[in-house]
Amino acid sequence: MKFTDIFINRPVLATVVSLLILLAGVRSLDLLEVRQYPSTENTVVTVSTAFPGADSELVQGFITQPLQQAIAEAEGIDYITSESRQGESSIEVNMELNYDANAAVSEIQAKVASQRNVLPEDAQDPVIESSTGDQTALMYMAIYSEEVPVPEITDFVNRVVQPQVQALPGVAKARVFGRSPAMRIWLDPERMASLNVTAAEVQDVLRANNYQAGIGSTKGPYTQINLSVTTDVGDPDDFKRLVVREENGTIVRLDDIAVTDFASETYASAAWYKGDPSVFIAVEQAPGANPLDVAGAVKNELPALRSQLPEGIGLALPYDASQFIEDSINEVFKTIAEAVLIVLVVIFLTIGSVRAAIVPSLAVPLSLVGAATLMLALGYSLNLLTLLSLVLAIGLVVDDAIIVVENIHRHIEDGMSRVDAALTGARELAVPIIAMTTTLLAVYAPIGFMGGLVGTLFTEFAFTLAGAVLISGIVALTFSPMIASKVLKPAGNAGRFESFVERLFNGLAAGYKRSLHGLLETKSVPIFFGIIVLASNYFMFTMSENELAPTEDQSILLFQGSAPRTATFDYLAAFAEQYQDEAESIPEYNRTFMLLGGLSPDTVFGGFNMVPPSERERSQNEVQEELSAKFSANPGLDTAVFPRPSLPGSGGGLPVQFVMTTSESYESLDAMANEMIGQAMQSGNFIFLQKSVEYDRPMVTLNVDRDRAADLGISMADLGSSLSGMLGGGYVNRFNLDGRSYKVIPQVDRPFRLDADMLEDYYIETPAGERVPISSVVTMTESVEPGSRNQHQQLNSLTLEGVMTPGTPLGDALEYLETTAEDTLPSTYNVDYTGQSRQFAGQGSALVLTFFLSILVIYLVLAAQFESWRDPAIILVSVPLSIAGALAFITLGFATVNIYTQVGLITLIGVVAKNGILIVEFANNLQINQGLNKRDAVEEASAIRLRPIIMTSLALIMAMVPLLIATGPGAVSRFHIGLTIATGLGIGTIFTLFVLPAFYLLLARDHNASTPAGANA
Repeated sequence: MKFTDIFINRPVLATVVSLLILLAGVRSLDLLEVRQYPSTENTVVTVSTAFPGADSELVQGFITQPLQQAIAEAEGIDYITSESRQGESSIEVNMELNYDANAAVSEIQAKVASQRNVLPEDAQDPVIESSTGDQTALMYMAIYSEEVPVPEITDFVNRVVQPQVQALPGVAKARVFGRSPAMRIWLDPERMASLNVTAAEVQDVLRANNYQAGIGSTKGPYTQINLSVTTDVGDPDDFKRLVVREENGTIVRLDDIAVTDFASETYASAAWYKGDPSVFIAVEQAPGANPLDVAGAVKNELPALRSQLPEGIGLALPYDASQFIEDSINEVFKTIAEAVLIVLVVIFLTIGSVRAAIVPSLAVPLSLVGAATLMLALGYSLNLLTLLSLVLAIGLVVDDAIIVVENIHRHIEDGMSRVDAALTGARELAVPIIAMTTTLLAVYAPIGFMGGLVGTLFTEFAFTLAGAVLISGIVALTFSPMIASKVLKPAGNAGRFESFVERLFNGLAAGYKRSLHGLLETKSVPIFFGIIVLASNYFMFTMSENELAPTEDQSILLFQGSAPRTATFDYLAAFAEQYQDEAESIPEYNRTFMLLGGLSPDTVFGGFNMVPPSERERSQNEVQEELSAKFSANPGLDTAVFPRPSLPGSGGGLPVQFVMTTSESYESLDAMANEMIGQAMQSGNFIFLQKSVEYDRPMVTLNVDRDRAADLGISMADLGSSLSGMLGGGYVNRFNLDGRSYKVIPQVDRPFRLDADMLEDYYIETPAGERVPISSVVTMTESVEPGSRNQHQQLNSLTLEGVMTPGTPLGDALEYLETTAEDTLPSTYNVDYTGQSRQFAGQGSALVLTFFLSILVIYLVLAAQFESWRDPAIILVSVPLSIAGALAFITLGFATVNIYTQVGLITLIGVVAKNGILIVEFANNLQINQGLNKRDAVEEASAIRLRPIIMTSLALIMAMVPLLIATGPGAVSRFHIGLTIATGLGIGTIFTLFVLPAFYLLLARDHNASTPAGANA
């Protein structure tokens, strides 16, 4: 008794097995979490160190360099970038994908701590922050007002709103972007000079008279009383009355030489919502948290938060990534339902019997639901890629059911009873079904063991699809034959439509057999044709446009405007208002948000939110063209408009991020970058390309006459401390107000530091008590320096950032820059990538190797199953034929070579190999069992298996139709993979039916030649 006989003879057992698969799958579906993409941990650790007033060269040499040298010794680092600018050092440590975030932070903290005694005394303690996951927050909340000042809003948000958002389940961080309040002491250098007050005296007074003291408690025999002392300043107005100097009975108070104002800590940046000054809260989900659950919790909290807002303050969500995620997932669920329905209709039309269609209509849902059990066991989630794999699985799992029904139906028509036909048909197909199942499992095995981003994303895709195929194979061997034995009609009872379908396929098989017979008379023709098609694959692949992933319509466009390096915040605000006016003139406008000076002091970054696709006529790409044209006309800002990245982990920024590194000077680096940009912009590949840093920031150096200073008794420390106290903007200490501490920042008021010449009127005190002007000991020279001193992997660096022209894929743009760099840059220069460009450079061709590895694995698996080195080669002849069919459409521009189309090409390996297995297996059996020669055997086998090949191929092609006509979120990616599989399988099946038999004649073993006489009698 064969294994399959057990389930046909015991229908209850077969039903129980299937019901257990169903129940486990339904329960697993309920337990699976929902995400946009499989979980990835791309951790970025940022080390920020403030050195108020210090120039960029000082910051780089004394803060950035020692810190990044120590940090570079940590494990698991992918690359390090640093930026040293006026008064601040920022080091970004990008960890390897899926490296443990906690271990990364702990080790970097230790490295930074080891260098604290090396840093300058006036430098503040380094602040270490980490983020894991998408660098763009899940949601941005805007708290805005036209009446209330931003510092007051920020204080309210910090006290009331942020703690409640941070406490929500799944929220890792709720970052506040606003203007924190601070006690500003605006110094008047003229009044200070007339009253003989120096900046150092002001700082000393603030330290001495705003002192936080913990004085303990009293303790008697039976009672204890806590004590406090008002040595600190508890009211902003009290700062005015602080005594700075008392001389000859004259008291100089702070408000005699300064204006005190409880205002903003910084005036260099701001956040806008729809053009109104706002405070943003960036809501970041915790690693492993479900973004839909986190977003839902935040939205449920909004009514409670709004009820707590003071009058005149509003709250809105300018950006919500969860909406796109939810809509995308809903679209894929809709696609699954459409594909199942279409496939079942196709089965009915090709079988011609409702009864026969019952078998696959039960097997397909059972296989899909059963795959959920394996997903849960492997720790996977319901995300865009696993759901997409289930869409593809519909066309694959139906194959097994179709083959079983068709074979049993054929035996019934030959006169067998339904049970005997089921027993015989299942026995005949046991080996082919196992072979086809293991073949598809082998196809996706190499993807599951890939590294990097593509491997992380598509492991769940591959193993989910493999799991559905595995369940399908089990169902095909246990459940489908039993059901077929019960529902198929006995011979001679076919209906009119079924009879019509039978005649149609019989006629088609007869015509095909005649055509094949004639073609095999000159077998060299199809063999030569197959070789030509094989060779064409290389040329079509290299000629196709290349990108990591297609751009999706996410109803949001990002923009970045760069101002001159001398620009102030007022400059940014003036030209950002033009952005707002232009944005509101576009019909698809919904809302905007902007960060002025947030990324860097001379940059405006923002987002243009559109109404949903269902409410607009134009696509995101069409809107991008108009928005780019209008924003580019802004005379004060160089602007780039670009879509949000389609894949996670890019780190944000413009699509093109081409890094040039060298040990040479920044001046040399700037010159080479200018030459690169000049050539690149003439190529037509870029609509926008700029340097991340311009070598044009004006700098005035105060050259100290050390001999004159020594004559006056002025030390360099006294001079530096005095200038820093007036201009640096560093905080002296903090004061307490209503349970929160705020910085106290003395600085010369803006009207007295409009340009460098005004510094000549500043005074410094000599040890003799004499006040002398700064100009008596310093002279000024003007120069230019880079806007910031950037490094990549501890080498001086400059990044070319840009956007491709419409229709130019990222791969072509980067290839041009690489070629230009080879021809232009000296040998002392190297190139690297960040952001989306790094993703592409590191992962863009990863699947190409996996493709060939999949073919090799399938070949070895088939060789083991067929106990032959020849048969697998014959079966896999159909692979390059189908690949050519798909690449033809990609080369013509209907899609690009990206991770989705490459996965589609890998899927084609297993799909078309199944067709080859059916022909080769039956041809071998006909040789062995019926003594046919190779030609007769392959012609007969091809004609017999024509119907199941057409039915299975047509079912999978039609299952791709919902992907090809998809609209809404995620439609572009679904179209690309659907087009690849549909065209490759359609064209590849036609080629296979005629070319594979020719290669069978050429390569297959003649089983009769080695069979002893009479063995087949």
